[in-house]
Amino acid sequence: MHKPLTKQDVAEQIRFTRARKGISWQQLAEAIHRDPVWTVAALLGQHPVPESEVAVIAELLELDAEAVVVLQMEPYRGNGESVRSDPTIYRFHEALEVYGSAIKELIHEEFGDGIMSAINFQVSVQRRTDPGGDRVVVVFDGKFLDYAWKHAAQEG
Repeated sequence: MHKPLTKQDVAEQIRFTRARKGISWQQLAEAIHRDPVWTVAALLGQHPVPESEVAVIAELLELDAEAVVVLQMEPYRGNGESVRSDPTIYRFHEALEVYGSAIKELIHEEFGDGIMSAINFQVSVQRRTDPGGDRVVVVFDGKFLDYAWKHAAQEG
């Protein structure tokens, strides 16, 4: 019996085929009229890809019908394994360990009691040239969601 493909299987297939064909992530994003960060996250298994967009990706990367179905499935988001093994992802965790509490305090001071949404969210990655070495600029742009404490309705 054939073992079904996983999101991770399809992500690796996409990474390999993209490199083999010389197609950039930016080109894939432009082909489906999406933000590059969203596109990469989706193709690595973190978002479901709508049918019209997955058709374009499938054609560009010669994906089979099973891979198309997998890309359209709702994911289990996150991947704890990458935190331990990938230096770039680990550094983001390290930065949040060091600065997370300060960021939280500043958000509360500016907005009040609440959180930054990671659902109503945008992220961008840019290069900024610097004489001391190029800089990576990552911007998280999430909607502020205030905590709304509600009491359960009293039965009459």
